[in-house]
Amino acid sequence: MTKNDNNSEKLKKIKLVITDVDGVLTDGGLYYTSEGLVMKKFNVKDGMGMRLLRERGIKNGIITTDTSELIRIRGERLKVDHLYLGVWDKENKMKEICEIENILPENVAFIGDDVNDIGIINEVGFSASPNDAVDEVKNIVDLVLTKKGGEGVYREFSDLILKNLETVR
Repeated sequence: MTKNDNNSEKLKKIKLVITDVDGVLTDGGLYYTSEGLVMKKFNVKDGMGMRLLRERGIKNGIITTDTSELIRIRGERLKVDHLYLGVWDKENKMKEICEIENILPENVAFIGDDVNDIGIINEVGFSASPNDAVDEVKNIVDLVLTKKGGEGVYREFSDLILKNLETVR
């Protein structure tokens, strides 16, 4: 991680953190049997990161192109404020959430890992990616985190946001 004053100023404005799922909350691996998709592995540290943000008044959201019921179950267990599956137009969904929450896109942080995240990355106030994101994403985000997808990268991001809040309050 870099200590960039501009990044710090952007992070202090965050009121909502949105994440992708596969490649961020998971390692991107998909476990199949002959009956179809049955499992995805999530990191419990990421769930704690969401809880810690919520305790500080920062809402969270998941916007994913995937339609897996596994994601809905995980999102409900984590008490995700905004859970959207099967969404390809992530930037417009983020803008809808901003209207609901009465915030601006500059108050939103997003973490994504692949080219279908580029639209929303270009619209939010702060963007990050796992260390193993595709180059097209790593080249445009505000911050490339040290962890890989599925290895607690959301928690790393949430800890960074919380650390910057402490310098404000």
